[in-house]
Amino acid sequence: MSFAARSRPAHLATDGPAATGMPAPGQGAAGPPGQTSPSPSTSPPPAAEPSLAPGTPDEVVSGPPDRPEVALTFHGQGDPALATAVLTAAEQRGARLTVLVVGSWLDQQPQMAQRILDGGHELGNHTQNHLDISTMSAEQAYAEIAECADRLQRLTGSIGRWFRPSAAQYANAMVREQARQVGYRHCLSFDMDPRDYTDPGAEVVQRRVLKAVGGSIVALHMGHRGTADALPAILDGLAGRGLTAVTASTLCS
Repeated sequence: MSFAARSRPAHLATDGPAATGMPAPGQGAAGPPGQTSPSPSTSPPPAAEPSLAPGTPDEVVSGPPDRPEVALTFHGQGDPALATAVLTAAEQRGARLTVLVVGSWLDQQPQMAQRILDGGHELGNHTQNHLDISTMSAEQAYAEIAECADRLQRLTGSIGRWFRPSAAQYANAMVREQARQVGYRHCLSFDMDPRDYTDPGAEVVQRRVLKAVGGSIVALHMGHRGTADALPAILDGLAGRGLTAVTASTLCS
């Protein structure tokens, strides 16, 4: 894969607001050649998440440890029925999630973008194809971030606040710079990885996540049955310890 010239993402094609989770109206992007573009959203633009606290770093690994809150962040990909089960379980318990979506998943399941927002959750960018972004050239990394951003913009009216690198816990300097070029001021990492993607079973996932403390940012995955099955008990267990599951933006506000 090569990119001879860098194209400006559609959401930055004209002057408008910077990417802070606020919408830039009237903009969108076509998909790759031969692929049908997602239909523009006809719903109102998503409500703005709270402003981040002064001094929030370029890459957030955890939130303030003195707050009785945790952020459950999800890799957005996989069976939409499992994704919906995760969202519903959270909503039934008053929890709010942050979902970092893969753009190619939105190409297949465009309805999930609005479903996530309608539940009061937060959407972010997890690249277009979920490849190892740390091994890419700057041009390739930029394209991966920008393509997903344009799909989010077209479907929801916003590119979202957060970018999470694919196949890496942390964004290296090159990836952080490309994310800034696309419009993401902050990358979202995590300090707790229960490795639910290895499918260890619901009880194991539950036990690992319940080691979270105030300010933890937990990395989870929507497309795994064990995660969906574990979530109700995870949320009940956190509540029993006085911890509330909130969006990453709320945790860092």
